[in-house]
Amino acid sequence: MQSKAATVKAYLDSLPEDRRKIVSEVRKVIRKNLGKGYKEGMQYGMIGYFVPHSVYPPGYHCDPKQPLPFAGLANQKNHIGIYLFCLYCEPKMLSWFQNAWKSAGHKLDMGKSCIRFKKLEDVPLDVLGEAIARVPVDLFVESYESNLKPSTRSSKPTTKKTSARKRTVKKAAARKKTTGKRKTKNTKSAKR
Repeated sequence: MQSKAATVKAYLDSLPEDRRKIVSEVRKVIRKNLGKGYKEGMQYGMIGYFVPHSVYPPGYHCDPKQPLPFAGLANQKNHIGIYLFCLYCEPKMLSWFQNAWKSAGHKLDMGKSCIRFKKLEDVPLDVLGEAIARVPVDLFVESYESNLKPSTRSSKPTTKKTSARKRTVKKAAARKKTTGKRKTKNTKSAKR
């Protein structure tokens, strides 16, 4: 659920008491471990932690007007979500995080970068804090930029959209050839 709150305080004030307590505790851990250069504010309708334009002028490639997102914290309808974009960019970091979370004896309900939970007891706060602390702003920007660069293995684009577009073009070309052959056959049989 995206909030229309303009400030973190307004966002927290809008939450039900039980959720506010949980979000506030997770927020304390993130803020305590957040490296120099990151800022906290509202981003994408949630509490966001990001690299401001003053540190990284290009901003987020999907929307350059936005600062580069690093992490997020949001109250959702059926859970609370922690969004760690630093994990999404770094497979080794992701592997470490998943192992550390599970080793702490907690079940991990995770998407690509979103950790979902309902109770504060479900979160090993020390693991979350370490994950935040392990990624200084310069390392995060470097990782982000290296993930933006095209693959050196192939000069062809590898995005799903591009692949789907190519398949559509190939199918259309195949239909055109098939249609053309049919017309030719029909023309020949009409001449006979």
